[in-house]
Amino acid sequence: MLNIEIPNLNELVENLEHKVFLLRLERGKYCRSTFRNESVIGTFLVNDGAIAYWSALNLHGLTEQFPNTLYIQTTRRKPAKVILGTPYHFVKIKEQKRGGISYNGYGSSKFAITDVEKTIVDCFDLPQYCEGYAELIQAFGSADLNAQKMIQYCDMVANVAVTKRLGYLASLLQKADLEQFIAYALTKVNATYNQFDSLGTNTGSFNSQWRLRLNITEQDIHLLNHKQY
Repeated sequence: MLNIEIPNLNELVENLEHKVFLLRLERGKYCRSTFRNESVIGTFLVNDGAIAYWSALNLHGLTEQFPNTLYIQTTRRKPAKVILGTPYHFVKIKEQKRGGISYNGYGSSKFAITDVEKTIVDCFDLPQYCEGYAELIQAFGSADLNAQKMIQYCDMVANVAVTKRLGYLASLLQKADLEQFIAYALTKVNATYNQFDSLGTNTGSFNSQWRLRLNITEQDIHLLNHKQY
């Protein structure tokens, strides 16, 4: 990947583009004409871009559902665009929510991606950029999660409802090694009742310990968890 911003290289770049050695992605940004790594291209389009949400779930092997759109998390505002047939959606977040970044690949194929724990927290924070709660429950159940990272990222995202949902789910599914995270999540429980599925209907029984309305029943949560990938 090349990020050409030096004025005296413009003529050379235009010549290489004309000879189809370089492909123009957008103003000032090019790649080799034969380069097709969608993740690298997507994160290259914004300086702090990282593969996130449903796209990261898939790359981490936590869902078999392959998103048609590649989701890029960034602190910058950027409109969605299609490059080489791939739709890219850029999700702008506050600077305080950026973290948990790891890297996949090597050399010119290296790209930033949210790690497993941050991906899970982000998906619960903005579930509209995932397939839905059924996918999230299965991903959460199958993921090997670190309690300290879960605490760190929940603090970072600062969404009490998300912390309650994740703490409840960890407790219900008896996730291994998350006792410390569950204890932390309980300290964040407030008086407000939130729907467990934030995109679902305002129905279902109430869980007073976690102050959640279970619009997905515990039986269905267990059934979904047993369908882990």
